[in-house]
Amino acid sequence: MSSPAVMIQNLGFKYPGQSAASLINLDLEVAEGERFGLFGPNGAGKTTLMNCMTGLLNYQQGNINIFGHEVKKNRKEINKLFGFVPQDFSFYQELSPVENLAFFGAWSGMNKEAIKQKSGELLDVLGLADVRNKQVQKFSGGMKRRVNLAIGMIHTPRILFLDEPTVGVDVHTRQAIISYLKDLNKNGTTLIYTSHQLSEAEELCDRIALIADGKILVHDSLTQLLSDHREEGLEGLFINLTGKMYRDA
Repeated sequence: MSSPAVMIQNLGFKYPGQSAASLINLDLEVAEGERFGLFGPNGAGKTTLMNCMTGLLNYQQGNINIFGHEVKKNRKEINKLFGFVPQDFSFYQELSPVENLAFFGAWSGMNKEAIKQKSGELLDVLGLADVRNKQVQKFSGGMKRRVNLAIGMIHTPRILFLDEPTVGVDVHTRQAIISYLKDLNKNGTTLIYTSHQLSEAEELCDRIALIADGKILVHDSLTQLLSDHREEGLEGLFINLTGKMYRDA
């Protein structure tokens, strides 16, 4: 039997200087091939959890395994397994999409031929081929989001972490990105996603977890949770379980 994409056990994390922990005895499992959504109020611990899963933060308690590799002990191995699309743009504004992809592809250990082939594929699929050699700093917000996504996918990861991947884009760009993510998932990429766009989340995610105050409130298929709590949509479920009105970041 294959390992889960993500297995988290008894996870605890506290930022230096803070009295309260941001994550408390947290357990979570994500199966390979899932489109998994992580949601909660502002400050609930969503981004902290994602940063722990990707190794950007060192947790003080428990363990996180990515396809059977413990994050703290196997950084080199897991860096090859996952891609990360952060909320903030993570590229060099003065470089072109091709130059950014060449840099991050090489950083991931890819050779020049593999980078060239994958870059061409991503730029075509994401509608960036015509601007491949232009400086990214001249792009619209939606185009920059697509560059961010391409960088996260350059090394063909088995799992893709997405923190607000469509924030600030128009409806056409949002639909294009969601369509691309669904296609990735059909081809085997596991998705772990967080967003304030709840209607978008309902379209993309087949399983979700709601987090509040550093703890998982519920974790199941969206269909099952809506049925269990007699709600028609994710927004109603969210308010029902967290007791808080949803606010944009």
